[in-house]
Parts: sequence; C-alpha cells; structure tokens
Amino acid sequence: MPRTGFYTDERTFWHATGMQALFLPVGDWVQPPGGTAGADTPDSKRRLLNLANASGLTRKLVMAESTPATVEDACRVHPRDYIDRFRATSDAGGGDIGHLAPFSKGGFEIAMISSGLAISAVDDVLSGKVDNAYALCRPAGHHCLADMSMGFCLLANIPIAIEAAKARHGISRVAVVDWDVHHGNGTQSIFYDRDDVLTISVHQDRCFPPGYSGAEDRGEGKGLGYNLNIPLPAGGGHDIYVHAFEALVLPALEKFQPELIIVACGLDANSVDPLARMLLHSESYRTLTQMMVDAASRLCGGRLVVVHEGGYAEAYVPFCGHAVLETLSGERTEVVDPVLEMALGWQPGPEATEFHRQWVERLVADLK
Repeated sequence: MPRTGFYTDERTFWHATGMQALFLPVGDWVQPPGGTAGADTPDSKRRLLNLANASGLTRKLVMAESTPATVEDACRVHPRDYIDRFRATSDAGGGDIGHLAPFSKGGFEIAMISSGLAISAVDDVLSGKVDNAYALCRPAGHHCLADMSMGFCLLANIPIAIEAAKARHGISRVAVVDWDVHHGNGTQSIFYDRDDVLTISVHQDRCFPPGYSGAEDRGEGKGLGYNLNIPLPAGGGHDIYVHAFEALVLPALEKFQPELIIVACGLDANSVDPLARMLLHSESYRTLTQMMVDAASRLCGGRLVVVHEGGYAEAYVPFCGHAVLETLSGERTEVVDPVLEMALGWQPGPEATEFHRQWVERLVADLK
C-alpha cells in the first residue's frame, strides 16, 4: 500500500469570513461561530477530517506535521507590500484587501498555516517520506492573484508550495490539475508566462470568475501552450468529466512529462453544491483520483500531492474527500455514501450526454 500523508491543522478551521461570535470579535482565542460565515464555513473540511477519523482511515494514513509558511516562502509568489498589507489588516481586526475574500483578526497567521500544509505535503513527497499526500488547506488558494486576494482565497497555496519545492529540491517541471468547479484564475495568472509549470483547469463554464470561460487562454511568451482551460457546460456529470480527462488532461500531462503532479482539489462540482451546477458524486472523485494516481505512477514515480480547495455542501463534501483519501492510500473502509444512489439518478440523459460529449470534442479540435 502507498504511504499517504495527511496534513491538517485545527487552526485552519478557525479562519472566519465574518467578524464576530455573539458580541465577541473573532480572533485570538475566540473561535468563529458555526453556520454564520456564508458559503465558506469550516464545517465541510472539519467533517471530512472527522469522517476519516470515524471510519478508521486516518489510522492507515501518515498524519504528518507541518509548520506555517514563512514570509520568505510567501514572497516567492506575492509582492512584499501585499504580505505587509495582509498582515496589517489582519492585526487591525480583519477586512477584505481584494475581491470577495473577507477575513477576521488572525486571518494572516491562519493563511500562513494553510500554505504551510501545502509546502509540507510537497516537501515530504519529494523527499520520499510519503508516496503521495493530501493537504487539507483552509483558506483555499487557487483564486488568489499575486497581488490581490479573491474568492475566499488569501494566499496562493499551490504556487507557494511549488516555489518552495523549486528552492529546496531543484525540481524543474510541475503540473497542476485543478478540478475545482471554479476556474483556477490565480494559479493561471501566476504561471501564465512560464514553461516550467503546466496549469490545467477543468471548471464549469462562466461560473467564477463570473462570465469566464477561458479555452482560448493558452499562456503567453515562454508560457504559450503551458496553460490549458477546459470549461464544461453546467449540468455535466460523471461521464463528461471522465471524457475530458481522457481526451485532454491525460494527453497534456503525457506531453509535459512532469516531475510532480499537484491536484487543486475543489470538491464543489458535486451534485448538491450551492455554488455550482455540476453533477459529480463521490465515485466521480474516486475515478478522477485514480486517473491521477495512475498518471503520476507512469510519469513521475507516483509523486502526487492533492491540495484542498473549494467545496461548500457541508454534509456531502466529506464523502467526496473521503473517496479521494481512500484512493490515494489504496484503502477501502466501510463508509457508504448516502447520496450516491440519488446522485447516480441525476446524471444527464442521452441527449444531454451527447451534447456534452460534442462540446469536449470541439475543445479537443480547437486546442490542437
């Protein structure tokens, strides 16, 4: 069985997008209240950890330690003035220094912990301490631009981990496969003119950022051809994702020949997520994860890191994430997905399936 590292920290569940609990300001030792932080609550992530504990899965994983990212780590990606503004706003009680990414007091320190989880996961895979890894990061990172937070994302967790790996391990080629239902615009922008990082985003067409599709955006300069966007129409289910991975994602990985694959693992393409309109289920994530495990085995000695991004259906995200963890570790527990039968019944019918298949085929033709 592979050794799968699982990286988590209780403090990441204390990140709040609101400002107070009852009449007490959130921060320091005041834990954020449940159910009052809009879509980005800690419960989906905490419940994933709890499910893995309850099922006994965590006993089969390497429950690894991590340290927060340093300012030096963060500044390999973000300008120093952004880091300074973020910290100052956090110390002053919180706010929003970007677009739809509010935080309370202590948000800076918690975001550095979240980035540290991704750094440690990558570091341990590259050093051989574990075979693959899952970093349960919060806040997420894939919308964060170099100089602006966005969409619940305060630091670019994956780019920070990649740059740390380049500094520490001298790694040359990294592929990022983002299956969050929203476009990974932050990761794209940071690596858009580079040929050492292949960025792939499979997302719901025109969902978030609002109106963005992106199939025509392939990178620029040295990075031309090293960015791949696969926008899928709303209503796409399991089969269309598998087809998109087989037709576009896997060939791109084969051509690039990465030394490490990182999955930006948003679990918000599930069928009951409140912020999207896709129809995946836990077995979809099991299938996609197995595809990435197999690709990593063929291409880069199995070096695969999964970094948690979005996912807002608090009761269902845990089952999708648990399937990912089981697949990474080669373990199967007694957990039964209570939504699966219903979600299988929600899959697109023949006409919709054919529409989605033709959509992917057009993307294949356009991207050649």
